[in-house]
Amino acid sequence: MTVMDDWVTAACAELDLDPAQVPVPAVLDLAKDVAHQVLRPGAPVTAYLLGLAVGCGADPAGAAARLSALAASWPVELGAERPGGTPA
Repeated sequence: MTVMDDWVTAACAELDLDPAQVPVPAVLDLAKDVAHQVLRPGAPVTAYLLGLAVGCGADPAGAAARLSALAASWPVELGAERPGGTPA
């Protein structure tokens, strides 16, 4: 097991959730897409929004894909950061 596996297992136990239902790679990919294509602080907020959507019945993979596509199409002039963290 990895530290991530250990963390997800412990956090799920704390929240009474099934760790098998946590799509860790999809959440990490989504966070990366938002952090690199929109802005870094948007990554954890977007992960939270994904969780809310899934809690309301959205398909995790589908919702993550839609949010990643939104991040990929996000106009640079609306605040994306350039490599190195400098505003566009």
